[in-house]
Amino acid sequence: MKQQPKSAIVIGAGVAGMATAALLAREGIDTTVVEKLPTHGGRAGSETIDGFRFDTGPSWYLMPDAFDHFFGLFGTRTEELLDLQPLAPAYRLFPESGEPIDVHSGRDNAAKLFEQLEPGAGAKLLEYLDSAEETYDLAIENFLYTNFRSLEPMKRIRGQYGRLARYLAEPLDRFVAKRFTDTRLRQMLTYPSVFLSSHPSRTPSMYHLLSHTDLTQGVLYPQGGFAAVMDALFNLAVDQGARFRFNSEVVVIEDKGVVLIDGQRLPADITISAADLHHTETRLLPKKQRTYDESWFAPRDPGLGTVLVMLGVEGEIPELAHHNFLFSDDWSDDFDAVFNGPVASRPLGASQSIYVSKPSATDPSVAPAGHENLFVLVPVPADPSVGHGDMYRGEASEQVQRITDAAIEQIASRCGVAGLGRRIVVKHTLGPADFAERYNAWSGGSIGPAHTLRQSAFLRGTNTSRKLDSLMYAGATTTPGVGVPMCLISAENVLKRVRGDRSSGPLDH
Repeated sequence: MKQQPKSAIVIGAGVAGMATAALLAREGIDTTVVEKLPTHGGRAGSETIDGFRFDTGPSWYLMPDAFDHFFGLFGTRTEELLDLQPLAPAYRLFPESGEPIDVHSGRDNAAKLFEQLEPGAGAKLLEYLDSAEETYDLAIENFLYTNFRSLEPMKRIRGQYGRLARYLAEPLDRFVAKRFTDTRLRQMLTYPSVFLSSHPSRTPSMYHLLSHTDLTQGVLYPQGGFAAVMDALFNLAVDQGARFRFNSEVVVIEDKGVVLIDGQRLPADITISAADLHHTETRLLPKKQRTYDESWFAPRDPGLGTVLVMLGVEGEIPELAHHNFLFSDDWSDDFDAVFNGPVASRPLGASQSIYVSKPSATDPSVAPAGHENLFVLVPVPADPSVGHGDMYRGEASEQVQRITDAAIEQIASRCGVAGLGRRIVVKHTLGPADFAERYNAWSGGSIGPAHTLRQSAFLRGTNTSRKLDSLMYAGATTTPGVGVPMCLISAENVLKRVRGDRSSGPLDH
């Protein structure tokens, strides 16, 4: 920007909003965060019910270097703010056919497992992970910490244009299938497409870099769950001087500030919306000031929706690890049900490949003694008509109830958890309508727009308005993308925009 602003309004107290507020306040900018909910966290929320504490959003702590870098900008170390525990196994896979498989992080561990399941696959995996690490480093330096305002990154990677073009043109599932035959191995390398709110056949193979995060860097867990991460971000922002106004819903963005639902105007030199981009553009701005109107969103993919099930269970469940995947042998029908409409084999309109977290395996604070805490994620279409859960409503929709019951039955039978249904003492759910209503999520999506080719990197959009010089965007619905680390990076990209910094790569500490 031509001149550093003196004041800023940040809309939303989720990951990106709090991270942006902390960075702007550190710059000496008078920063106020306005949040419609009564507390911080946004989609990375937390609820405590009858002694069980449930994270209601992210549950995987990946890309530790992104957290380390962000906290380092404030002269602190992640270890000073969070108690991180390595997970072993990283996750447990329950195939539809066959025995459970424990997947341990570490190149050698992963290669040994791959070799056991498919002779010759161990060496191939090491080559795959070499490529994943190289691509990861390339992305960090050129495609993530950037506003794409300089040609320098393209000059730096000139000799790799051919390889990158192939990574962008070839989908992840085909890229993996060329190298590995066993379905279970293919699934271990392509399931991260769900973290990208996408489908393996629509996700560019550039994203094989994600295998560097779970298989090489390793999977960690912050004691206290992601609520502890949110508290750390909130405290950091407050320590920098940012102010928070909760129960304060923004209904209009103006050229120099915002208007709240009670009619109060809050002036500021700049506004950063960390709210959903679709909501920001189509609900908070008049038509003439929209950079992205409905016609821009119409052909785009809002990503996946989810039914989230929070369970408090009596007794131990040793059958489950901290992170667990229950995958169909042929999960093409699962992805079709989520992304392509009704599928006869999926009458509930939901995936039968699901994720189950048991944080009580690592963190005794999340459940009363003698009980387990389960968080179940069932992918469904990003469609509010699937309905609400009962976490914030009196009763869940019929479809959400049926999906929940089916998931509980599936866990009991697939994982061998005897009497699971009878042992549940707390049960609450969230559905796509909750995400649409509570978080203003486009189409009820739970993660953010899918990382397809046309929705990646600079094709995902820009983090600044073309109509209002004072408006910028942060969060999972803009660049660089979905996930907690990406939200931290999006905050740093806002700071670069404010400073007029055209560089790519992380800022120096």
